[in-house]
Amino acid sequence: MKILLTNDDGIEATGLRLLVEWAKTLGEVTVFAPKFQQSAKSHSIEIHRPYEVKKVDFFGEIEAWSVDSTPADCVRVAILGMKKKFDLVLSGINCGPNLGGDIHYSGTVGACFEAAISGVHSIAFSAAFNSFDNAVKNIGRVYDLILQMGLFEHAEIVNVNFPDVGDEIFLTGMGPAIYTDEFEFQEDGMIVPKLKCLYEGTTDMSLDTDATMTGHISVTPLRSDLTDFATLKKVKG
Repeated sequence: MKILLTNDDGIEATGLRLLVEWAKTLGEVTVFAPKFQQSAKSHSIEIHRPYEVKKVDFFGEIEAWSVDSTPADCVRVAILGMKKKFDLVLSGINCGPNLGGDIHYSGTVGACFEAAISGVHSIAFSAAFNSFDNAVKNIGRVYDLILQMGLFEHAEIVNVNFPDVGDEIFLTGMGPAIYTDEFEFQEDGMIVPKLKCLYEGTTDMSLDTDATMTGHISVTPLRSDLTDFATLKKVKG
């Protein structure tokens, strides 16, 4: 199996190194990852300037490329630019959760949406801010469960979130956003965004937000087609 690895924390991030170590037990690994931090870049791509794509020696025998652009562009360069073929794309392991409505901002998940456009299944992995230990401990179990459930027979993308502590796995849907921003307006005309947590201790285990925030691993199938089929059906009916 040929596997493309990327992330949004940058090619030197600890989470990517840990993902490489695990993924190379599954098959042939190639890394295309951002040169610098690209968190919250969602599915954005660069179309206004040329950017550097440079081969690097960060992971021993693993082929790795540093891309001075977004996570989605990392996938585009690998698949569209270099015409490489992959059976699976893995993104992460992100430092911090990507849950609920917040996944719309996630560069980690954005890379997976780009993979879907190219017809390649993908998994986004995110860990708690405090530690990657629980993610490393359980990532193999989660991957095996994804295969056992046959999720890729139905879903293009699987979004996985690991809590700081907790081994139980829940198959979930997207919950509401758990973060927002409060903006500090400065006298020089600058604005400083300050992260604010919205989670209030709810415990609906059918939602990725509540499951992960209460110490469980959430596994959420996603789709790239944004069509509102319920509305389409009502209007056409």
